[in-house]
Amino acid sequence: MKRVLIKLIRLVIYGILVPVTSFLATQLRLFSQSQQPKFTGAYWQKKWQAFRHYNWKQPKLADLKILFNIALKSTLFFLLAFAFFYLAVYTGLLGDIPSRGELKAMQNNTASEVYSSDNVLLGRYYIQDRTNIRYDEIAPAAIDALIATEDARFYEHSGVDARSVLRVFIKTLLLQQESSGGGSTLSQQLAKNLYPRKNKGLLAMPVNKLREIIIARKLESIYSKQELLELYLNTVPMGGNLYGIERASRRFFNTTADSLRTEEAAVLIGMLKATTTYNPRLNPERSEQRRNVVLGQMAKYQYISQQQADSLKQRPLKLRYRYITHNDGIAPYFREQLRLELVTWAARQRKKNGAPYNLYTDGLKIYTTIDSRMQSHAERAVNRRMALLQKQFDAHWKGRSPWGGDATVLQEAMLRSDRYKKLKAAGVSDAEAVAAFREAVPMNVFNWSGNTTRTMTPMDSLAYYQRFLNTGLLAIEPATGFVRAWVGGINHHVFKYDHVRSRRQVGSTFKPIVYAAALEQGIAPCSYFANERMTYPQYEDWSPRNANEQYGGEYSMRGALANSVNTISAQLILQAGVDQTIALAKRVGIQHDLPRVPSLALGTADLSLYEMVSAYATFANGGYKAEPVYVTRILDRNNTVLRQHHAGSASRRVLSRENAAIMLHLMQGVVEEGSAAKLRSEYGLKIDIAGKTGTSQEHADGWFIGITPDLVTGVWVGAESPKVRFRTLTEGQGSRTALPVWGEFMRRVTQDKTYADLRNSRFQPLPPRLLERLNCESFREEPPQPDNFFDRLFHNVTKTYDDWKNQSKSGRTKKERELDKKLEKRERKRQEKIREREKRNRWE
Repeated sequence: MKRVLIKLIRLVIYGILVPVTSFLATQLRLFSQSQQPKFTGAYWQKKWQAFRHYNWKQPKLADLKILFNIALKSTLFFLLAFAFFYLAVYTGLLGDIPSRGELKAMQNNTASEVYSSDNVLLGRYYIQDRTNIRYDEIAPAAIDALIATEDARFYEHSGVDARSVLRVFIKTLLLQQESSGGGSTLSQQLAKNLYPRKNKGLLAMPVNKLREIIIARKLESIYSKQELLELYLNTVPMGGNLYGIERASRRFFNTTADSLRTEEAAVLIGMLKATTTYNPRLNPERSEQRRNVVLGQMAKYQYISQQQADSLKQRPLKLRYRYITHNDGIAPYFREQLRLELVTWAARQRKKNGAPYNLYTDGLKIYTTIDSRMQSHAERAVNRRMALLQKQFDAHWKGRSPWGGDATVLQEAMLRSDRYKKLKAAGVSDAEAVAAFREAVPMNVFNWSGNTTRTMTPMDSLAYYQRFLNTGLLAIEPATGFVRAWVGGINHHVFKYDHVRSRRQVGSTFKPIVYAAALEQGIAPCSYFANERMTYPQYEDWSPRNANEQYGGEYSMRGALANSVNTISAQLILQAGVDQTIALAKRVGIQHDLPRVPSLALGTADLSLYEMVSAYATFANGGYKAEPVYVTRILDRNNTVLRQHHAGSASRRVLSRENAAIMLHLMQGVVEEGSAAKLRSEYGLKIDIAGKTGTSQEHADGWFIGITPDLVTGVWVGAESPKVRFRTLTEGQGSRTALPVWGEFMRRVTQDKTYADLRNSRFQPLPPRLLERLNCESFREEPPQPDNFFDRLFHNVTKTYDDWKNQSKSGRTKKERELDKKLEKRERKRQEKIREREKRNRWE
């Protein structure tokens, strides 16, 4: 191509430019040597008078020769100028001209799309809202309307319509009427859509027009007419960042491009003349008038009959407008989390040409593990239960602020707000920023009854939203690690923070990890532990107490976990070892650092719902750790696989099968006899359930993580600030805040016929050997005493040996063993006092 272009330029230079230039130079030299007067004002006035009084009826031959000479020179000059101008545009001196290769490989900026596991479109990432479709996916009425209105001779020309060019030359170039250009063919309009016009000053219009003609001719030589129509209707701007017939069909009529009715197609094609003026939502009357013009054009060129056109013109304009932002639609928190990860991932991948992928323009297809039906159930459960809980919370704090007189709550909220950050970025002082937060402005305010518009200050807005309780819900399939539902909050428009990933104090939901560590260290599940409040001097006189302040009796592991007995959790972590507990927590899925203190057993660590649900999934999966997965594959616009998840590739054993089964049995006790019992009575759930509730210090965080044979689901509930909470444990505990959301979600899922298998699934029955190990009561008032001295002596010796063996297994320090001996000595004295009291009672 370059060689041909070079030859053409040489031909123009040596065949036309050199002779013409030589001729003009000769004429100029002869003119300068003549005795003719110079081009002064008097000279031109004399010529004008001669022109006015010239006898045109009887022209002289010499004069005609002069006129012919002038006309010839003018024509040669204009031809020369146009040749220079054409070459300047064609070679790209006045703006880039794409090569044939570039036009063949042309790709539009196309949105990337996110799909659920059941092939439902969850959302899209884009700069230009566009979905490319094929020619056969466009309604014929839209094609007919386009040709009849925009380019009636489309099938007859090769990119340039001579009549249109003449009209543009006269009106646009000579008369400088930019608004009257309207003679471009569809191919030229396509060129303009693909390569937008640039401002070149006075030559902007001719340069852009000629550039579009050149590109149009190239397009016509590369693509068929059908392909050109497909390209055009995929690239045409429809207002704002909306592009293409498919997205316009979905936004204005909530349908696909192949399902457009004739009158709907006429509305969209009519918008092409002026996307704002004829926007059917903004200007319905003008849009209807323009629609009727398009229908008239269709009748004129016999795409429809005149009778059909007249009938369609009588129909009222009916829209089914549906504008979805990134805050709307299903799973917005999940899509945002995914976006953050995919932007980085795409930038590291390379196309064939070496350029990185762009999430917003390269039309990737991202297939996820999210189940759209289960996600909908989760979002509805959150909406219903959180609205009821918010009503209770507002009544609980009626007339008062949940944070009391603590002004730091609002101060911290202001510093975190986008408004404050923008003000500081603009160089505003702290005092000016605070003053700006005191100025009342109209706001669209969220509430559970429906959004309202209020006039309030930004500081009042912060105070208003600080009162809201929020939530996070995550459901994982334990065998595969597939994330099936992800709800990061109550409303993505207002509350952007994703509470699936946020870290909050986990409370008693950490206890199953402590119990599992104890089992791994050889402590028997039917060992009994005294429910006594004890002080541990080696840990700064730490003295854990039970939430209900009730002590006495002894619990097995099942009873202690079901009733969330803090005193026994403390004993277990000390017997199992803090380091061993932390090591197990890391293996089962906890990612963040944990404090190396025994209070960890009570859930003092700040962890995310994502980590905790992942850890519980290990118990449900027989001790195998399956990493959470939410992307199964990613395809490019040509359906080439860029990323593929291989099932089971990341699964590894981190807990023995027996101990995982025992943990499920222990956590079933929470549902059968503990804090989650109302899942049976109130929500009517008949499926096998294991789980654990959790409540943080000062009941700022409520948790429930439940396990069913095929699904592990966790729920967290709390306010943005931990200082905003219920005043009492009765109202603020996890069984009253988080568990209802879980119960509502599982009730909806089990009632859905789609999940019949889940509704009927059961945990695997325990083998007889394990059943025998677990055959003990959850609670007993006092331990049974041997009948005689020798039995008691044998019992004490055996107990001492077992304790020594357990201590050796757990790798306890010398200091810890000495502490245990002191505790045992204290326990023996207590038992002796009990026996003496019983003897006195018998004598009495």
